[in-house]
Amino acid sequence: MSFKPHQKDLAEHLAWWGLRRFESDSAYFQWQRDVISGADLARLAELAQRKSAHGSDVSAEVAFYDYSVRPGVLPALYSQRYDYYTAVGPLVAARIGSAKAILDFGCGPGILTTFYARQCPDSQFVGMDRSAASISVAQERAEQLGLKNVRFERGDIDRTAPMGSYDLIIATHALLQSEHDPGIPSADWRTFERPRDPRLQADFERRTGLGSRLDHLCAVLASEGRLLVFEKTRSLARRIPFQRAFASRACVLLEGPLPIRYSVVEEVAEDGPFYVLGRASSGRTLFSEWDESPEMDAHVTIDVARLGKSAGTADEPLYENHSMSAQLVWDQLAGREIVKEITRDGPAGRQVHVEIGEAQGLSYLFCANTFDQRQVVLAKLEQADMLQEYYQEIVNSIDERMAG
Repeated sequence: MSFKPHQKDLAEHLAWWGLRRFESDSAYFQWQRDVISGADLARLAELAQRKSAHGSDVSAEVAFYDYSVRPGVLPALYSQRYDYYTAVGPLVAARIGSAKAILDFGCGPGILTTFYARQCPDSQFVGMDRSAASISVAQERAEQLGLKNVRFERGDIDRTAPMGSYDLIIATHALLQSEHDPGIPSADWRTFERPRDPRLQADFERRTGLGSRLDHLCAVLASEGRLLVFEKTRSLARRIPFQRAFASRACVLLEGPLPIRYSVVEEVAEDGPFYVLGRASSGRTLFSEWDESPEMDAHVTIDVARLGKSAGTADEPLYENHSMSAQLVWDQLAGREIVKEITRDGPAGRQVHVEIGEAQGLSYLFCANTFDQRQVVLAKLEQADMLQEYYQEIVNSIDERMAG
């Protein structure tokens, strides 16, 4: 098996921490049940539910992470993030370069921080987290590894900036408090563009905790320093306000954003992008301007005439597209004649549109909303009843959600 730079060292480092990678969910959960007691599993589930239900409750978040680093819990629980570590760790390690003073914000128990310190013995690292138990474990493990170039501090960056000045700040899965926040809606269901509304931007930064955290990090970033940032911002509705938060603080791209795909137990995560940022200055070479376009294949085309001649099946449509590029397919349908349509407005700028109609000898259904979801279905004219039923199911579902 071949390894990219730092990857083999990282695999050995994760093994030292007791972390394991599993090929199947069933194998992982069996190991988890074997090594974590029933009482600990029940307590973790309770704390996780509380953390999820009260996203803005700092005490709930800290309580979960304090418990997560107990000796009988840490290896099995953090093994869920094994592929996250192997995806992000080498990217960060390869970009530390000549940086001397490095802050790893939101370091948790220091799994990656101690890896970076081992890889770069001439650099000085500070790991910061607000979980006291995590900081205690991180410091203990650093001492076991004999690391003299890393220390760990407990701190709440929402309230105050860290001490010192850093020429490199690492913030991975640490800046956005709520991973479930939908972001900022587009202007309406027809477009992916977001209005530049200071009120909406400020509200997003407040809800997610991004504003205060970013202000405090920028306060300790050296004038020629860099930020390495990776968050759950793949969706356009989150990516745009996330990028605007950096742009408004005079942070610029030093490399092209890098989307990352990795496995998590029970799902595949498509996070990021991974950003390398710096302060705007006349002497810096910039990669490009911030990109606010949707992430989709701009060359998607459908040969409608050829599609209409295909045999198909009686109970299956001829074509379905559930990605953002469904918008392009819908735009390409010439001579659309709408049979039915609804547009519903909901809270927080949510708007949903559904229509069913005919175009170029086919029946079609199109659904779009202001949080970038798109869907188009094409079927033969004799399958129109099938699309009518589907249309009504979607409308009923929308009305139920709006009522709730």
